[in-house]
Amino acid sequence: MAITAASWDPAQYLRFAGERLRPAIDLMGRVPLATAARVVDLGCGTGNVTAILRERFPDADVLGVDGSDDMLAKARASVPGATFEAADFGTWTPATPPDLIYSNAALHWSGDHETLFPRLVSLLAPGGVLAVQMPAMHNEPLRALQNEVAAKGPWAPLLADAGFARGLLSVGEYYDMLRPRFAELDMWETIYLHVLQGPDAVTEWAAGSSLRPFLDKLPPGLREEYRAAYSAALAPHYPRRKDGTTLLPFRRLFIVGRVA
Repeated sequence: MAITAASWDPAQYLRFAGERLRPAIDLMGRVPLATAARVVDLGCGTGNVTAILRERFPDADVLGVDGSDDMLAKARASVPGATFEAADFGTWTPATPPDLIYSNAALHWSGDHETLFPRLVSLLAPGGVLAVQMPAMHNEPLRALQNEVAAKGPWAPLLADAGFARGLLSVGEYYDMLRPRFAELDMWETIYLHVLQGPDAVTEWAAGSSLRPFLDKLPPGLREEYRAAYSAALAPHYPRRKDGTTLLPFRRLFIVGRVA
C-alpha cells in the first residue's frame, strides 16, 4: 500500500468497524461470481473482509495483500484459513491469475490509477472480476482540512511530505478507461450517513485512516496540537447534534467489472 511511513493502529481503525464494513458488504453483494478458485483481498487490512470472502467462497484459495505489517499481523491472527503477504499495490503480481480481485477502501492510497487499474484487470483469469470500493472524499472537509491545517503552524515542516490518500479520477474517466477492458461493467456511488458517537467523533474516525500518516510524522506534543487544530477546523462542518451524535456523510465510489 502506497502510504508514507504510517504505522497503522488496528484498534483505532476498528473503532468504527461496523460503519467501515457496510460498503464492503454492499460491494460483495454485486460480485457476479457463484464460485471462485482464487480470490485476492487487495488492501486486506485487519482481515475483516478477508474472513467474509472465505465464507462467500469456501472452496477458494484466499489471499490477503496489504502494505502494513501491523494490519497483516492482526489479519493472520484473525483469519488463519487465509494466506497473507505484504506488497505494494502498484507492483504486486499474483502467482496464478485470480478469479476475483476485491479491494475495499484501499486503492485510493495509490496514485497513477491510469496505469494501476488496467494492470489489475490484466492480472485476472478469464471470466474474472475486479471489484473496487474507494472513498470519494478528497474535496470534503474531512480530507481537505487535513492538508490545509498541515500547511500552517509549527508542524508544517514535518508534514511537507506526509502521505495521504490521493484524489480520484472522475467517474467518466474511470468509465472510459475500463469499459473497453470489461465484458460487463457496473459503477455507482453511495453516500453513507454515519451517525458517530462521542466527542471529537469525526477526528476519531479520521485517526483510524486518512489522518494517520499526518499524526505519525509528528512527535507527541506537536501531534496533539495538530490534531486539536484539525478538530477545531472540522467543527463548523460536522456539528454535534442535540442528542450528542455527529453526522458524517461519506461518499464512496464502486466499480465492478468482469472480463470475457
